[in-house]
Amino acid sequence: MANSNGNKIALVTGATRGIGFETVRQLASQGVHVLLAGRDRGKAVDAALKLQSEGLPVEAIALDVTSDSSIAAAAEEVAAKHGRLDILVNNAGVFRDDGTLKPSQQSLDVWLGTFNTNLFGLIATTQAFLPLLHKSPGARIVNVSSILGSIALHQDPASPIYNYKVPAYNVSKTAVNAWTAHLAYELRETPHKVNTIHPGSVLTDMNAQGDLSVEDGARTSVRLALIDEAGPNGGYFHFEETLPW
Repeated sequence: MANSNGNKIALVTGATRGIGFETVRQLASQGVHVLLAGRDRGKAVDAALKLQSEGLPVEAIALDVTSDSSIAAAAEEVAAKHGRLDILVNNAGVFRDDGTLKPSQQSLDVWLGTFNTNLFGLIATTQAFLPLLHKSPGARIVNVSSILGSIALHQDPASPIYNYKVPAYNVSKTAVNAWTAHLAYELRETPHKVNTIHPGSVLTDMNAQGDLSVEDGARTSVRLALIDEAGPNGGYFHFEETLPW
């Protein structure tokens, strides 16, 4: 039987390493043709070649989510080569807070730099690719957020994140969740779906304290990228669990 994912085209941002790279691997292993996006084309090519050597349908593309010209060029490249996009995984992100400082002491530069990538870059990328996503019979957008974006859990002294206040990062992810809810409303009467996810506390270059493997960290993104028409729209998930906003 032919793989139903075999004709799908996906793009994953921030995919040259860590969870993004593993998300590409898992989607490609399901038969999806995946565009592995990175700020540095050379690093994206190197990462794609690793997966191609495993026989996976992966293609490199340069995409810096903080550069309007880079985003536009990537969208034009995808339009020219593929004519549509079925899956967009907004995985690119940065963590710049100084954990030794109180919330009110984080510099404005940290706030601006964090939001520029984690929120504004994500929105700009989504806006640029929406015309191609609308050409899909059923597009899926996955926004990689974090449990640290949950206001409910930040206010609950019994929650595991109550004492983890790194505000620029946390609030950027809260904003990603809010953007997801708004875009889901816009898409509610279409065949397209957008959801936001918490990958888990994953041991990566950005998170030295993680307790999950990158394989597990990619699972939620991949699941939401491949949901069928009965799947959710506008949800916030970790594995199969729905998280509180």
